[in-house]
Amino acid sequence: MRRVLIAIASTLSAGAAVLAQQPAATGHLVVQAPEIKWVAAQTLEKGASSAVISGDPSKAGSPFVIRVKLPAGFKINPHWHPTDEHATVLSGTFALGMGEKFDASALKDIPTGGYSLLPAEMRHFAMSRTETTIQVHGNGPFAVNYVNPADDPRTRTAPAK
Repeated sequence: MRRVLIAIASTLSAGAAVLAQQPAATGHLVVQAPEIKWVAAQTLEKGASSAVISGDPSKAGSPFVIRVKLPAGFKINPHWHPTDEHATVLSGTFALGMGEKFDASALKDIPTGGYSLLPAEMRHFAMSRTETTIQVHGNGPFAVNYVNPADDPRTRTAPAK
């Protein structure tokens, strides 16, 4: 009986090692800058654009990479995410602050090449000091939940004419 268990354990270990060396089911991915499909960022005010680089940000447990382009002076009101947010500044200067109220004096500049980790549910706000592109990665589901629901552009109704 002991030999059978050792044989099963050895087989499972060898199988796991082979699987760990194989690429992801979708294979290797290379995305060149001209191939990126930018769209209006639905979770942010007008003027911001976003692109999914890989993965499915809406799918639970799914690794993803997205990019967000912001014009200079773009303000992102206090919000939070249900999962950790890893953000890298690819170009420009991004300013980030913590809390439930936008406070320009609490913003900390993150220049090109800088990185920030925001744990799940941490309330934060941001502003682009210059035209800025950030790359966000993590595991889904990625969602933007505004502290003040009135700040959410997805639920705001158009003014009456």
